[in-house]
Amino acid sequence: MGRGSLGGRSDLDPSCPWGWGSCRALKRGCRCVEVDIWDGPNGEPVVYHGHTLTSRIPFKDVVAAIAQYAFQTSDYPVILSLENHCSWEQQEMIAHHLTEILGEQLLSTTLDGQLPTQLPSPEELRRKILVKGKKLRTLEEDLEEEEEEPEESELEGEQEAELELEAQFESEPQELSPRSKDKKKKVKAILCPALSALVVYLKAVSFYSFAHSREHYRFYEISSFSEAKAKSLIKESGNEFVQHNTWQLSRVYPGGLRTDSSNYNPQEFWNAGCQMVAMNMQTAGLEMDLCDGLFRQNAGCGYVLKPDFLRDAQSSFHPERPISPSKAQTLLIQVISGQQLPKVDDSKEGSIVDPLVRVEIFGVRPDTARQETSYVENNGFNPYWGQTLCFRVLVPELALLRFVVKDYDWKSRNDFVGQYTLPWNCMQQGYRHIHLLSKDGISLHPASIFVHICIREGIEGVES
Repeated sequence: MGRGSLGGRSDLDPSCPWGWGSCRALKRGCRCVEVDIWDGPNGEPVVYHGHTLTSRIPFKDVVAAIAQYAFQTSDYPVILSLENHCSWEQQEMIAHHLTEILGEQLLSTTLDGQLPTQLPSPEELRRKILVKGKKLRTLEEDLEEEEEEPEESELEGEQEAELELEAQFESEPQELSPRSKDKKKKVKAILCPALSALVVYLKAVSFYSFAHSREHYRFYEISSFSEAKAKSLIKESGNEFVQHNTWQLSRVYPGGLRTDSSNYNPQEFWNAGCQMVAMNMQTAGLEMDLCDGLFRQNAGCGYVLKPDFLRDAQSSFHPERPISPSKAQTLLIQVISGQQLPKVDDSKEGSIVDPLVRVEIFGVRPDTARQETSYVENNGFNPYWGQTLCFRVLVPELALLRFVVKDYDWKSRNDFVGQYTLPWNCMQQGYRHIHLLSKDGISLHPASIFVHICIREGIEGVES
């Protein structure tokens, strides 16, 4: 989570029950989970996706599941992004359950009790669960060892400021304006101190502009952006966004119109250095293939180091107008053969695939490309292609390579057979077997394709 990370795998899983969805996400290496909390019966808060028909689960059961599954796959820190819609009383229950159930797993103060000068590294936060949410006071004020309670006027001022930041999840921020005394009184019920105190390194704040963030915010504060807002900022102020993400964390979440739990392409947000890019991990497809592919590196721990040019506060990199920070490269892939490719439709007796291989590059816009071989008729056992595909890449540090096997169909869209996605920097040159995965990321062993990979420096004389 520190300045050097691309962030943890982020899960936005509102449509499936906690007994399967988000627990499965944690077991897949997800390191950031959104929890949507509302007032429930008998004083117990519940978790569900607001204003929908999704199941309502007691918050304490969700916390117990997190405690059980958080570190089964990775020891690195898990972030709970709390969407808090609860009353004062039930917020106190939230704080109680987090403290009692998570115990020492919960990070409730800075690591050494001192005011930090930068975020701790994932290594320093191993087996810790961090709460992301709103906070009444600054971290500096929390660490002051004063026995006296803050004066009422100061507390009202702090709480009023918190209300001003209430619009943090709106795509267009509202102008700050003075609040009446009645609204100051109302503000006291927004966030209880017990829950506020559990937010340490991840205080949620609204985003107004990059200049406003530099002037008013601290490194332990985090802003959230809808996908539309993030896309707009990348297009209009891509370099500023990159520089912003060198000193403060950013979280991107799917737009509200994605009621079907579909996903966006996370690549364009990673290109700008955004650390937490929320995905509906229960929805299989290209977008989740990219997410799985990126975080397949680093032993699947859920954290990935960003390239140097995305960690440099003075970086000149612009994701929409990239100039290669290092030497561009050319990729030559000879697609040789396939082995034991599965049938697409087992219900059709005698059905045999007509396989072709598509190779796709995802990265900055100029690098995004795809090419494919011809198809081999009626041979899924040992098809032979022997064709070479050529790509040129300006920014290989951000590129992902996706191998897809399709079943050719002249009457309709080609059917998916299997795929494998990996970061450019993880490719090994020479002859390689690529073992295919299903739509859900499950191994299709022994299905594979046999290729030869060659990477050359420079792009002169190469056509993509």
